[in-house]
Formats: sequence, C-alpha cells, structure tokens
Amino acid sequence: MLEIAPSILSADFANLGADIKTVEQEGIKYLHIDVMDGKFVPSISFGMPIITSIRKNTDMIFDVHLMIEEPERYIGEFAKCGADIITVHAEACLHLDRVIEQIKECGCKAAVALNPATPLSAVEYVLDKLDMVLIMSVNPGFGGQKYIPYATEKIKALKSMIAERNLATLIEVDGGVNASNVQEITDAGVDIAVMGSAVFNGEIKENVEKIYKIIK
Repeated sequence: MLEIAPSILSADFANLGADIKTVEQEGIKYLHIDVMDGKFVPSISFGMPIITSIRKNTDMIFDVHLMIEEPERYIGEFAKCGADIITVHAEACLHLDRVIEQIKECGCKAAVALNPATPLSAVEYVLDKLDMVLIMSVNPGFGGQKYIPYATEKIKALKSMIAERNLATLIEVDGGVNASNVQEITDAGVDIAVMGSAVFNGEIKENVEKIYKIIK
C-alpha cells in the first residue's frame, strides 16, 4: 500500500510536536523534512537544530530532503541529527556517485531527487545503488503548488526501469499531491507520497483518514 510522508514544511510550527504526534498516531511511518538553503531553491526553511529536536520525540522514519547546493558538505551532520533517509538532488551534485557512497557510509539510506525537467537518465548509472528516487512533481522551493501532469509518465517510466533491473528501489513523489490525484500516482507505481497541505491544513486526523480511504 502507498505510504504517506507528511511534509512538516506545512505543519503548524507553533505546535510542531503535537502535529507530528498526531500523524504518528494515525499509523504514518515516514516524516518528510525539507531543508532549503535559499540558493538551490529560493526559499530558506530549517536545518539541523529542528531535526535534532524532533528526533527526541518520535521513532518515525526521517526522510530528509536536501534542497541545497553542495550537499556533500553536510551529509555527516544530517546523519548525526537523526536522518534515516537522505535525499540529494542530482542537479546539485557534481559527483553524484561519490555523494551516494557518502550517505551510505554514514549509515543512512540514499535517495536522489529529480526536478520536473530533469530526465531519468540522470540516475541511470547509479540506480542500483539507490534505496529511493524522488520524482519532483512541482518545481521545488515553495509549498502549495499544483501537480505537474507529465510527472505521472515519468513515474511510470521509472517504475519500468526499476522492474527491468529487478531492483527494490522505492519511488517517492513530492509536489501537489492530494486527495484528487493520489489514486493516479498510486496506479503509476509510487511507493511513498509526500503530502504537505493535504495533511496539515485543517484537521489532520480527518485528512489522513480521507486519503487512506482512497488508497486502500
């Protein structure tokens, strides 16, 4: 079944701990943590102190998405903060293979994100090393954007590539995913769906239950 990874970028930061506890109580395993540096993407979000703080209060899988330039500078630090999965952007890594190895050496699962216009060929030669590929279905940097339709075909093509090689690599999608299109991406082959406002806007429990009814 499709896993949901709520993005805390859309949570209420005045009640962040409570919001995280609510999604955890709903049986959600993954927590998506967007780290933005104001260079690779226009926005600045949060960094290591927030991750360290919330790590103390939950056993959820921390899916740390580094939307930053030269992520290799900080891999070790994010691992120490409690990241379970570290995702770097192919577009931000001059030596992608080396960065993937660096993540694994730190004891974390390695994932690579691809922006909407970045072709799957960017991960063709490292796919067998990856635990997950993140397909961006919006241009990264801001929440609340609409899902880019051609992302669905990209997901299907990646699913075929993984199947042809008999790999266990997971597919995650991030951007504009909500109750109206979650079935579409599930059918396309997504394993993990990042959801921000679809989970945290309004009543979290009701939002999650609505999504589960669709995908079960």
